[in-house]
Amino acid sequence: MTNSRDHRVSLRNTFDSVAATYADARPTYPAELFESLVDAAGIGPESVLLEVGCGPGIATAPLAALGCRIVAVELGASLATEARRRLAAYPRVSVVTASFETYPPGEQAFDLVYAATAWHWVDPAIRYPRAHEVLRPGGHLAVWSASHLAPSEGDPFFREIQDVYDEIGEGVPNDHVWLGPGDLPEQTSEIEASGLFGVTLVRHVDWETTYDADSYLALLDTFSGHIAMDTDKREHLYAAIRRRLAERPDGRLRRHWGAVLHVAARLG
Repeated sequence: MTNSRDHRVSLRNTFDSVAATYADARPTYPAELFESLVDAAGIGPESVLLEVGCGPGIATAPLAALGCRIVAVELGASLATEARRRLAAYPRVSVVTASFETYPPGEQAFDLVYAATAWHWVDPAIRYPRAHEVLRPGGHLAVWSASHLAPSEGDPFFREIQDVYDEIGEGVPNDHVWLGPGDLPEQTSEIEASGLFGVTLVRHVDWETTYDADSYLALLDTFSGHIAMDTDKREHLYAAIRRRLAERPDGRLRRHWGAVLHVAARLG
């Protein structure tokens, strides 16, 4: 039987296979999230940042635009190459192909370690001690993820398409709870249980993106579960999505996103 660590490592390695389309398909994060992060962590042009799992640089560019010096660590070689290409305009950004667990920072001490939709892929036994190790005294850790929300006034498409997921054995559990804005779980207890950080800010943000069939399927192609899905199941699902969206007058769907920004100060 595959253990949870092996399964996590296997899934996180899937993203490199879609490096070329990942940045275009995945949503950007709202400006208000970065504004809150900058204020809470005291980030400025002279700050030195370490990004965990930068992917193609979606969350790197907004902070690089402030003039920060950023070391962006990315496990996937193809994603790292894509990040270098997309971040070429920022000479103070360096992209390193490595895992956060093993990257050696040398004598460098960072003002901020941050992870955008990547923290949950880092080994739980290592992530907080490692962040504490590479931060300077008084430095900060910031983590957040982009998650699907289902507000009461949201698009019903996602509930309606569940019958197709059920057909292919990929449906949500019977006790699945559809979360709305403000409902996403917070990680304060987990962060502070490490004994290494004290949470100073928790902020929920949400936004909405509209997709046609092509752009929505491109998005699904960046999700680990869909990348790893059997080809016949994926083709059946995608055909059903195209068919149902074609029945809509505008052929589009609305997907509601949410994130919970956690900023924590290094203790000790």
